[in-house]
Amino acid sequence: MNSAPRLSRGGFCYIIFNMDVFLWIILSTILISAVSFTGALILFLKEKTLNNVFLFLVAFSAGALMGAAFFDLLPGALEKSGGRSSSEIFLFLIFGFAAFFILEQFIGWHHHHASSHPEDKPLPYMILFSDGLHNFIDGVIIAGAFISGFPSGLAAVLAIILHEIPQEIGDFSVLIYSGWKKARALFWNFLSACFSILGGVLGFWFFGEMEKGILFLLPFAAGAFIYISASDLIPQIKEEKNLRRSLVGFLFFLGGLSLIRALTGVLAS
Repeated sequence: MNSAPRLSRGGFCYIIFNMDVFLWIILSTILISAVSFTGALILFLKEKTLNNVFLFLVAFSAGALMGAAFFDLLPGALEKSGGRSSSEIFLFLIFGFAAFFILEQFIGWHHHHASSHPEDKPLPYMILFSDGLHNFIDGVIIAGAFISGFPSGLAAVLAIILHEIPQEIGDFSVLIYSGWKKARALFWNFLSACFSILGGVLGFWFFGEMEKGILFLLPFAAGAFIYISASDLIPQIKEEKNLRRSLVGFLFFLGGLSLIRALTGVLAS
């Protein structure tokens, strides 16, 4: 795994000396914002086709998030611990896991990706608000990962994109089924996705001013990825009643894990 880039404190000079990292963060968050348009797939695919593919997208996403947490973010945090005990690193992981649990339980942040009943979902404005918050945190995670090293940043971006695709399909369907026009739904869904850019910029600045914060963010992000995968995605895979599709879904889960493992291995070499 590559060493972290040189961090030069001092406002504008920090950005100048780390412009390459800053550009990777901006480009990555713009790409993730553009993923919001994948929600429009529901306008072109038959419902049966979408339902058939959706399980495998969710399974692959769950594996990628788990892989990013265990194969990249946690090893990166342990490698950069600077003599701190591993128990402290795992404490930060628990903080990340618990923070997302609190957000889901008490603020209503929950993305029911596979639900086909829009009445079970929050109102469209709550969807946009929670999605904006989600994307902002994604941007902060990406910033911290790229500051840690290019392989960590790329692994985090890939995991987040794979997670965003089924989520955006679910969120966009809520807006459409709630009576919103297609253009309006696309615009506001994209606008909420752009909060990842803001999160990336502020995350870059914050972790430039507080270099030690990166040690907190990596395991925190790992805890968040584990929570989303274990609490939100894997239960949807388990709901599948067809044994054959369940087995194929598990293979896609392993595929997500394997892709992140291979990616981090190649980039670290």
